[in-house]
Amino acid sequence: MTSPPAQSDHELIARVIARGDQFAFSELVKRHQSALRASLRKMTNGHAELSDDIAQETFILAWKNIGKFRFEAKFSTWLYRIAFNAWQSDIRRKSEVLMDEESMPEQGSIDSDAATIATRRDLERAMVDLSEAERAAIHQCFYNDLSHDEAAYVLQMPLGTLKTHVLRAKDKMRQRLAAYAAEPGLKLGNTREAAVESCEQGTLI
Repeated sequence: MTSPPAQSDHELIARVIARGDQFAFSELVKRHQSALRASLRKMTNGHAELSDDIAQETFILAWKNIGKFRFEAKFSTWLYRIAFNAWQSDIRRKSEVLMDEESMPEQGSIDSDAATIATRRDLERAMVDLSEAERAAIHQCFYNDLSHDEAAYVLQMPLGTLKTHVLRAKDKMRQRLAAYAAEPGLKLGNTREAAVESCEQGTLI
């Protein structure tokens, strides 16, 4: 007997809105929790416990406010917006910025290749000079793979402002990576060449 086709996110959301279907919402959580936690780990500079706490808060807020979802964005994009706001609230509560040059985000099993890890590390270090808004724009557009329109929605800023932040961030990162190569006695290795190329192409692997 053939299993019925999986329902789309929008169909599941409609069930939750119509009758508070907890099973449907649980399916949404299963579909999106891994990607959300991965995104939060980058935002919190690899702080696993904090990432899990914010992810849990995000889904609680999503459950409480799902009636406000108007299908104007993908459900995952809506979740990123809630998560970003929750993260910002946590920073304000603690009055500290979690991202710095010394500690790098944890690398998952997908990053088993050492060269890829090194390239990511160089790119993360190149983000040190970015403003909070520039870092957020880069994170949403490249690490979360959102379009400019979607990133502007998540960050609640005009599209033109988002594009400006991305361009400025990439320019600063290129300059930072170039400065590494210019340091006396320092040879730009393959991983940093890859980081420069990644920044130039806008892929930010």
